[in-house]
Amino acid sequence: MKNSAPPERTSDEADANQIRMAKKEGEAYHHSLRYMAEEVADNGDKKRAGGYIVAYAQERAEGMYMPDKNGNLKWSEPTEENCHLEISVSDAGDKRFIPYLTVTATLVPSSGNVIGPIEIPFVWHPGLYHYGRNVRVPGDGHYALRISIEPPTFMRHDKINGRRYAERVDVEFEKIKIKTGRE
Repeated sequence: MKNSAPPERTSDEADANQIRMAKKEGEAYHHSLRYMAEEVADNGDKKRAGGYIVAYAQERAEGMYMPDKNGNLKWSEPTEENCHLEISVSDAGDKRFIPYLTVTATLVPSSGNVIGPIEIPFVWHPGLYHYGRNVRVPGDGHYALRISIEPPTFMRHDKINGRRYAERVDVEFEKIKIKTGRE
């Protein structure tokens, strides 16, 4: 006879089926994240940091729609920017993307002239939700990338898991190779 014991619950708010679905959503997100970082972008990597998985991808600066002062969307091409930095922050447990975060990045070229910290806002992308921004860097080369994530102000369900993300998290990627230009 099969063991009919209920699956282990890791939440007082979500049942086992909801947890399984959340993990499937996270796996799908990370499949898209791997594609972006390994196939689309010039480079990328990821690390666990606290309760997060923090990843970056870098490519040449690109145009995007931006709201103007009246809220109308206008296409904006990069002018002086020559690098597009993309940052993903997902839950280390279920791997789902975490929205509504304050994410900043600092780039340190081998010359040592620090760029940032720069706020990296949320970007809606048809293939992958992420935080991103075009920035100006001195040129191609190796940079240290320091990412900071402030504790979010959003509400949380769940007495077991609800106290997550309560501390600032800092993560550093050393010697990332940046390829500059505009798409």
